[in-house]
Parts: sequence; C-alpha cells; structure tokens
Amino acid sequence: MKDQVAIEMLGALAQEHRIRIFRLLVRAGPAGMASSDIAERVRISPTGASFHLKELERSGLVEARRQGRFIRYAIQVDSMRKLLTYLTEDCCQGQPELCGPSMKIARSAFTDKGGCR
Repeated sequence: MKDQVAIEMLGALAQEHRIRIFRLLVRAGPAGMASSDIAERVRISPTGASFHLKELERSGLVEARRQGRFIRYAIQVDSMRKLLTYLTEDCCQGQPELCGPSMKIARSAFTDKGGCR
C-alpha cells in the first residue's frame, strides 16, 4: 500500500459520523446494511448518511450494492486488512509480541481471506 492511499483511508475515517458508520459496518460484516438503517442507527439524516457513505466508498473502505430500491453498504474487508497490515507491518522492529495482546488480536482478526472473524 502506498502512503497516499493510507492517508486517504485514514482521512475518510477522521470524522465523527464516518468513524461511527465504519464501526457499525464492521459489526454488520460482509452482508452490510441499507443506507436508511445506517442513518437511523447513527442518528443522522439520510442525506447526511449518504454524504458520509460516499466518502467512505471513495476511499475504498466500503462498497455499495443495489438491492432492489435500497443501497446496501458493507466494509471492504480486503481494503481494511491491507490498511491494518500497512499500519502494523513493522511493529516493534519485527517483534510484534512486544506490542502486547491487542496487536496479536488485531492481526489474527483478519487472517481469514473470506472476511473478519
């Protein structure tokens, strides 16, 4: 991953509503959620949710899929995995065990290519 791609992804997350939306979608998993449900759960207007979802989609962190008259958004697991790997690949000078249990948990959560565990 190039620095600029990581900066764009992190920049997309650097906003209160977008980080809440992203975390909500992480919990929802690959099935995702309808944009109207996201707006309701995050307690913002549908227009506001649409704006923030487009920013997350533009960064490559989420994807949109049309389902009938609804648009469902889901995390891009592979993109999230690449970002986390990029941020932690040189952890503790090649000794990730020094970083503690949270690093081990974060790394193992994304080892399955099919999605998060």
